[in-house]
Amino acid sequence: MAVNGPGSCSPAVLKAGLVVMALCLAGYIVGPPLYWHFMEGLAAVNRSSSASSCPPCLCDCSSQPVLTIPQGLTNASFADCAKHDPEVSEDTEKNFAELLSEELKLRETEALESQQRADMALLEAKKITSQYQKEADKCNSGMETCEEAREKAEAVLLAQKRLTAMWESRARQRGWKEGVAKSQTQPQGNHQAA
Repeated sequence: MAVNGPGSCSPAVLKAGLVVMALCLAGYIVGPPLYWHFMEGLAAVNRSSSASSCPPCLCDCSSQPVLTIPQGLTNASFADCAKHDPEVSEDTEKNFAELLSEELKLRETEALESQQRADMALLEAKKITSQYQKEADKCNSGMETCEEAREKAEAVLLAQKRLTAMWESRARQRGWKEGVAKSQTQPQGNHQAA
């Protein structure tokens, strides 16, 4: 059984922390493009609503006088203003529709590229998270191994102390004294010099 020390944390807390880090990283990467796309959508809606609220322009050129050039010639192009040319308006609408279509395709391409970058960043974040998880698992495994080894060493030390106490007790029962044993173990040359 592994006992968590004061500086260690449980695997569940570590996993939760890694998940929070991954979510924050994904939000940091994906958030700004999503924000700008949202703001562009709002601007487009505002533009379309303001354009639709504007009343149609009425051009009544027949009430305006036709300009005369001093030599007696009239400028007929102003008179053409009052005429509605369906071909011109159809061409204009087609060009406008084509421009809008190209703009939409361009925006779609940009969005796809942005999404691909975000997907790549998210994949990289997942890889890093997986790597950190593996390192954390190795660390936890190493700590458990160390803890088991420490517990075994404590058990061996305790058994050794008991054995030492038992042998010391037997030696005392047979007359061994600690101070006497030290003086008897000194070399003979020291006794003679004293």
